Amino acid sequence: MKFATILIAWFAATAFAIAQGQGSAPAPGAQESKPAQSSGRPPIQAKTPAEFQAYQAAIANAQNPEALQKAADDFAAKFPDSDVRVLLYRACMNSYQTAGKSDKMMDMGLKILSIDKDDPEALIVVSEVLQEHTSPTDLDREQRGNQAVEYARHALQTIDTDLAVPAGSPPEKVEAYKRYLRSTALATIGTVQYKRQQYPDAEANLRKAIEADAGNPDAVVILRLALALDQEKKYSDALQQANRAAELTQENTEVGKMARNERDRLMIETNGSNPSAAPPPPSAPQNPAPPSH
Repeated sequence: MKFATILIAWFAATAFAIAQGQGSAPAPGAQESKPAQSSGRPPIQAKTPAEFQAYQAAIANAQNPEALQKAADDFAAKFPDSDVRVLLYRACMNSYQTAGKSDKMMDMGLKILSIDKDDPEALIVVSEVLQEHTSPTDLDREQRGNQAVEYARHALQTIDTDLAVPAGSPPEKVEAYKRYLRSTALATIGTVQYKRQQYPDAEANLRKAIEADAGNPDAVVILRLALALDQEKKYSDALQQANRAAELTQENTEVGKMARNERDRLMIETNGSNPSAAPPPPSAPQNPAPPSH
């Protein structure tokens, strides 16, 4: 899960700054070392010393997701109007991601959206989890796919206006993070379309996802694009993307193996050859499952 992995580094940096009473720390009246990068909203801060102290007590549970969630819920009950609730539930998303509990991660994202329906980070987390954990055999797959696309599209509209970043964040890091967000939202939309066999639409959005963060290519998204092009019988273009995905991955990883299998199959389609690989089937499999992060 691309976005969830990125959140670890972002949340870790934010949580450290908060713990030190710096950055986007919610300490009331805290002085910033330099102006915050504008993202359409001011950094989140506590309104009173009591609120700040309660926050510090809650975030001390960051290594235990269940304890952190309880502390966040207790904080929200005690300070029902506090903007700091969002910071705690974001920390919960991170903690549950580290624990590999994507369902709980989505629950925390939905809690954030109940507080702030435009929060782009929560929108993308929920969108990506929905997409990654929807099976072709799920009876509600169409509804879940629609929800994933809706959340992702909403996030694309709010990244520049509703992203709350740590105060004093270097502008280049904020812009890099926004590129991650846009890329992940577009990749989610494209993957849902691929699963629905809407291959031209999937191709368009997966290309946009790669272009949105061109300096940090994601092999999974590139391989998904190769598969979409394959289904459209654009074999030369598909081979180019499969080669790129193979170059970005290790051979012994799941994505690396899939990229190399797709590359070898496409080499046969384009009259190429790969003597080290066993001959794969001569035609594209029916809507092969896209690789997951």
